[in-house]
Amino acid sequence: MIKPSENGYFFPAEWHPQVATWLSFPVNRETWEDRFEKIWPAYFELIRTISLSQKVRINAADENARHLVEARIQQAGIDPARVEIFPFATNDSWCRDHGPAFLVNKFNDSRMIVDWEYNAWGGKYPPFDSDNAIPQKIAGALQLPVVSPGIVMEGGSVEFNGKGTVLTSRSCLLNKNRNPHLSQAQIEKYLCDFYGVEQVLWVEDGIAGDDTDGHIDDTVRFVNEDTVITVVEANKNDANHALLEENLKLLKKMRLPNGKQLNIIEIQMPDPVYSEGLRLPASYANFLITNGHVIVPTYRSDKDDQALELLQQCFSDRVVTGIDSTEIIWGLGSFHCLSQQEPQPNREF
Repeated sequence: MIKPSENGYFFPAEWHPQVATWLSFPVNRETWEDRFEKIWPAYFELIRTISLSQKVRINAADENARHLVEARIQQAGIDPARVEIFPFATNDSWCRDHGPAFLVNKFNDSRMIVDWEYNAWGGKYPPFDSDNAIPQKIAGALQLPVVSPGIVMEGGSVEFNGKGTVLTSRSCLLNKNRNPHLSQAQIEKYLCDFYGVEQVLWVEDGIAGDDTDGHIDDTVRFVNEDTVITVVEANKNDANHALLEENLKLLKKMRLPNGKQLNIIEIQMPDPVYSEGLRLPASYANFLITNGHVIVPTYRSDKDDQALELLQQCFSDRVVTGIDSTEIIWGLGSFHCLSQQEPQPNREF
């Protein structure tokens, strides 16, 4: 099997120039139950904001969904030329996890796709066969070569600095509901071979309410090649306090391949978000980076503005934009979970 790393391919950081952002249009009403209709204002504001600086490519096979997209785009004043709809069926909306992993080449302007297996976070939400087929369909549509490692991996479980380092969590990647036959060392080998990294850094756990078993994109994100933001919880009685403190301690001990410590910026978690007694995985870390913006979920919390200000300091070359995710988060994910970036070919070789 081709190992992308041996041919110069790597997964770029999210701030690498992008062609498009991919979305899988929500068609599964069970994800949001009786709130399904309430997600549209935030969802189409997400599309509008992305479209200001790049294309939006949407998986939508359902005819009603396609008509809804076209009608709402017009209503929202979105340039239809910036939105492309692909007739690809999905089971659910979480394109970060079932979408393709786009790699670029450090020696030329070629790209390729890694098609990891997807099992809906350990088989929690069947069926997921249509979601699992998405990377191959997109590779065909874009005429890109594709490689299938044959193990389960989700885009929200890994975070890259584009310079050889990936961050992930033990609670997710070492969970027996993903790849029970693999050891930590074997999983690290897959990450290095197929994402083109040289170093894997591990935190322990994810936040309360996260049904993915601890995706890193709710806790720690790179904002440049040697700086991360990490969410923290000041309330010692909150379920997130101890686990986020433990992750922070681990981050402080980490070193990059050049021996440098991580620069760490702490961002307070929003006030807890509950619905009908259910703790939802609300986090400011689930932001999406596009060419022109950093799209941050907000939660009608007094801490929203502070989070936006801190992130604007991290991304001086982009406009940090908050979008109310209070309805979206009921589906147990937010804007980063909903999306997957398609990078431009590398121009630095």
